[in-house]
Amino acid sequence: MSITPRNARRSVRALGVAAASAALALGVAGNALACDISEFSAAAACDGSKGVITVTDKDPSGVLATISVYLENKGADERLVGTQQVKGSREGTTITFAEDWKPNAEYRIHVLAPGYVDEDIEPNLVTPSTPCKKDETPKPPSTPSTPTPSETPSESAPAPSESATPTPSAPQSESAPPTETAPGNAPSPAAGDSNLAETGANSNTGLIAGVAAALVVVGGGAVFFGLRRRGSNSSR
Repeated sequence: MSITPRNARRSVRALGVAAASAALALGVAGNALACDISEFSAAAACDGSKGVITVTDKDPSGVLATISVYLENKGADERLVGTQQVKGSREGTTITFAEDWKPNAEYRIHVLAPGYVDEDIEPNLVTPSTPCKKDETPKPPSTPSTPTPSETPSESAPAPSESATPTPSAPQSESAPPTETAPGNAPSPAAGDSNLAETGANSNTGLIAGVAAALVVVGGGAVFFGLRRRGSNSSR
């Protein structure tokens, strides 16, 4: 089959239409995957007893976006809460702003992804009417514990010494009666009434002394006479 100019024009036209269709399809697909404000959401939540604001980015293309949160007051920005960057994902990427929000407070969340998004999340975020629960469990007041006998320090209650409270001395007449002494421990009589019983002597001491003196005299005489008789015998 020969290619005529007419057939060639038809072929070129068909190729152009196919290329345009492909480009349109790619454009639509690209726009479907591009970052869009509908892929962002915000919420007010509690982290324990503290309030937080979370922003979730479900952009499957992963375009880097800057999130800015503003506290609103009568339709105007009162203050900037914070600014963070987020890179979305098909499952969703969440970032958190620490904000101790008040009930029924209003916040404006702005999303900036150059070339894609420069808008606020609509409508503005309004916090719940009930605040985050605080730790309302009151701590019991600390009461001083009563020490047990084993825990009572010895210095806490010193026993009063006997000298602290002097006891009145008993009258002489009320003193303890004298103990009876044994016969062997009887007190010695007065010097004028003493005899020689306590010193080992008795009333026969003079007699014994006289007998002893007589014996000494007799013994001396016997010795004298004995010596004299011996001398006379030797002289013979």
